[in-house]
Amino acid sequence: MRPGLNAHPARDTVVRWADHLLHDRRMSAHTVRAYRATGFRFIQFLGQHRGEEIGKYALLSLEAVDLRAFLAARRGEGLGAASAARELSAVRSFLKWVAEEAGETPRVPATRAPKRPKTLPRPSSPADVEALGQGAEDAQKEPWVGKRDLAILLLLYGSGLRISEAMALDANVLPMGDAVRVTGKGGKQRVVPIVPAVAQAVADYARLCPWPSGPGNPLFYGVKGARLSADMVRRSVRNARRELGLPDSLTPHALRHSFASHLLAAGTDLRSLQELLGHASLSSTQIYTKVDAARLLDVYRSAHPRG
Repeated sequence: MRPGLNAHPARDTVVRWADHLLHDRRMSAHTVRAYRATGFRFIQFLGQHRGEEIGKYALLSLEAVDLRAFLAARRGEGLGAASAARELSAVRSFLKWVAEEAGETPRVPATRAPKRPKTLPRPSSPADVEALGQGAEDAQKEPWVGKRDLAILLLLYGSGLRISEAMALDANVLPMGDAVRVTGKGGKQRVVPIVPAVAQAVADYARLCPWPSGPGNPLFYGVKGARLSADMVRRSVRNARRELGLPDSLTPHALRHSFASHLLAAGTDLRSLQELLGHASLSSTQIYTKVDAARLLDVYRSAHPRG
């Protein structure tokens, strides 16, 4: 008889991993529950797929074919491409942590998530942003570099910064409060909000960063100790996006657009949004009303009996 979920020693490994995500990585309780459920599904599948109990050493010896078989099984159960990409991100994070806990060099089998069908551009969902951030973090060999990339992406999405504005920040913004002053186009300054999750991500990066963090030093460093360039961030995002099968439209600048679209959908007036984005004219901000109109049209078509 094939082993059930409770028979697998790796069940306890998933529980410890979830505890690590909650307390050390400070991920939300909702995300941790989803990741833990994915871990349990993955172990259950491996037990059936390989016909054996799954323990730590089985997890350390997985090949790409095992991950592809898991994704194929989940797609066969009706899982969409976007959800499959998030499950793959969770599995990669899990396997990387298992290797690190065992004192081995992380070796996650190279497997790409299913490609999504091309669609009209839409604001990125929080789940996609989180998957992208975790993918970018996990792709880096140096923990501080992974924390850096995650902090930058959350800053773009959570505060609506241009990537050039984020790269120009100096370490004197530390520790971050609930707002920070940035310099935008034409040297125009504005104050942008900083939500707790973003402040925590930046603090986690700053704590691990090996380079100086005193006044006059950059906030975000490259690996050689110079101020990080926007091109390096774009490259990191591009690599993570491809590995996770996320849409090509999910770029650093798209995170700023998503910030604006979500605020508008929540009722923020155009003048306030103009100030938050640092647009010189209101016409630059009005483009987001078209994005929101497209979302409302989708709701109408799916809900109205004559849609």
